[in-house]
Amino acid sequence: MKPSSFGYHRASSVSTACRLLAELGEDAKILAGGQSLVAMMAFRLARPSDLLDIGGVDELDYLDVGPAELRIGALTTHHRAEKAQEVLTDNGFGVIARTMPYIGHLPIRTRGTVGGSLAHADATAEWCLLAELLDAQIVVTSVRGERIIDAHEFFFGFFATALDEDELITELRFPRPAPNAAVAEFANRHGDFAVVAAGVDLDVDPAAGVRAGRVALAGTQPVPVTIAAAGEVLADCGELTPHLVDACVEAAVAELDLTDQADPEYVRGVARTQIRSALWSAAPEEVRSR
Repeated sequence: MKPSSFGYHRASSVSTACRLLAELGEDAKILAGGQSLVAMMAFRLARPSDLLDIGGVDELDYLDVGPAELRIGALTTHHRAEKAQEVLTDNGFGVIARTMPYIGHLPIRTRGTVGGSLAHADATAEWCLLAELLDAQIVVTSVRGERIIDAHEFFFGFFATALDEDELITELRFPRPAPNAAVAEFANRHGDFAVVAAGVDLDVDPAAGVRAGRVALAGTQPVPVTIAAAGEVLADCGELTPHLVDACVEAAVAELDLTDQADPEYVRGVARTQIRSALWSAAPEEVRSR
């Protein structure tokens, strides 16, 4: 199929993009890497009146990593984050680079952007899962100014976010390092969307072992979710033993509402496998007890 007709506009700065977005109205769409939007337009699942191309807004293409915070510009590609594995790992954000190969194939990763993935808000998107898992903040800008939205308040449902019609995502912030975090996912074919993706972030003390942990899932609900029951199992657990991992996995899957899934037991089984894999991957050797 071919897309319906649309107007085309190109911005060279954030201020120009915000002005045009306000002028074009609610039926306009922002074009960044185009890896999701263009496909939806081709099938006429999306019919924007206008496209606002921000691909030339160079001020949104950056990866600013430090020992206490990571800031990623909205136009940063998945591949750029993937290639930054050494510097990200050195500063406690290695899970981000390690997660990037799960996103599609290399041509997609060289074009697709952080901001585009967040705005599209696919239920299985890796950036959305990372944002939920690591307490990220999403910076959005409009002619009215800037606001910062916590990730757990940003995703509303399938392809639905807290973005207002005149707002543009400008930055993704990770406010703390996560040196003991991991993501595991299963897809029917390499490069396909995940059936289930699991993220684990452990707070490890050199002397006391695991003090706290977080488990987040994508693909089981319309939005990525943090599983509170799993965190309760991990609290002050010290070591990760097979028994404790099993308890954490079962606590997590028991909390899932899979009534909208075509095959709930299949999804539950995949979730078990991915949570278990992510738990062992996130745990440093000194807290593993097999």
